[in-house]
Amino acid sequence: MTTTALRVELCHAPAPDTFGRSNILSFKGELALLHIALQSDPLRAISQAARRIAGLGIARVQLQGDWDINAAQISSFDTQWAFAQGFATAKRLNNVDFCGVEQASLVCLANHTEWLKTQVNATPQELAPITLAERSVSYLQGLSPNAITYELIQGDALDKAGYVGIYEVGKGSERAPVLLSLDYNPSGDPDAATQTVLVGKGITFDSGGYSIKETTSMLGMKCDMGGAALVAAALGYAIELGLNSRVKLILCCAENLISGHAYKLGDVLRYRNGVSVEIVNTDAEGRLVLADGLIDAQAVNPKLIIDAGTLTGAAMTALGTDYNAVFSNKQSVADWYIKLSALQSEGHWQLPLAPFHRGKCPSAYADTANSRPVKGGGPGGASNAAGFLSRFVKESQAWLHLDLAGAFADSDGALFAAGATGLGLRTLSRALLDKS
Repeated sequence: MTTTALRVELCHAPAPDTFGRSNILSFKGELALLHIALQSDPLRAISQAARRIAGLGIARVQLQGDWDINAAQISSFDTQWAFAQGFATAKRLNNVDFCGVEQASLVCLANHTEWLKTQVNATPQELAPITLAERSVSYLQGLSPNAITYELIQGDALDKAGYVGIYEVGKGSERAPVLLSLDYNPSGDPDAATQTVLVGKGITFDSGGYSIKETTSMLGMKCDMGGAALVAAALGYAIELGLNSRVKLILCCAENLISGHAYKLGDVLRYRNGVSVEIVNTDAEGRLVLADGLIDAQAVNPKLIIDAGTLTGAAMTALGTDYNAVFSNKQSVADWYIKLSALQSEGHWQLPLAPFHRGKCPSAYADTANSRPVKGGGPGGASNAAGFLSRFVKESQAWLHLDLAGAFADSDGALFAAGATGLGLRTLSRALLDKS
């Protein structure tokens, strides 16, 4: 394995015939050239080329030259970031030296992405619910210590305070479930309006509970706190970029394990807003913890609520890992977010959410079940999960739900190495700034 940085440049000419003219990658001594002239999707091709370079055992690269693609109006920021995303692995999160006028901005994004990926890639033994909450507090306080206040509620205190979803999902573990409620208020005015509330699913390990997962499905479930990591990192990145509006962060953290204390199939949970929920699948736990966060979020009357979680396999079936699924109760909000994601060169795709999706998980014993008692929640599982969550948001409240199909790769692929991808960080941070 080389220990020196490989130099990499964009080249606007096709590859030499010896490499195949449609090939993006060629080498000239210790210089790698990325030929983008014949590429219909230059950013995707750049990421794929970076994956190939990483596969050669190259430990570090130095980008140089002009990385703008003027004909396609693609900026140097986007092309260099596409390369960095493809080159990163779980063992090498931040090994690209950027170039040009965008260098400082790219380093900033890389640092926040590294924090996000480090949390998602952490072993489940390392990252207990309280650890995730405390790391998030430390990270955000380090960026703006005077503007951050927070509260942690743990274990039996959650039960006493009525956080039935987080408590029931997490009570099967010896490591207590935790709710983090954090307030970023740069004005210091206690009466300042809250622009946005972010709610993140923080299941630090998901065995499936009594609806236990198979080994292959369970292996990557350290990533099930990806929503919590994403919303925390997005807030942190936005703060560093100059966020000046009040934003609240709610992380719903627990381990979903099996024990004599674990919640069971057939249990009925009664939430603070009066909704009763029959448990027909203990592996549909993410929506149960997010429901608690959504109740708290709407209590402060924000302009917008955004929740995020690695919620359903159905979203991955629909979109693969190239897109995160977007749902909203306001079409204008969904349109705005999809447009922002395109500007940030990130994949997001809207899936349907209609009022009838609330009734897609019927129960004979409660207002609703938490899923359908079939594998994967049955047809339309991602929309049905969004419909469940909509019960915990007023119709008048603007709300966006992100089902993070692209947050984690179980194995090496063409665009990302195995592990956390960071997909969605740029868009969510820009959304916070756009609303400030």
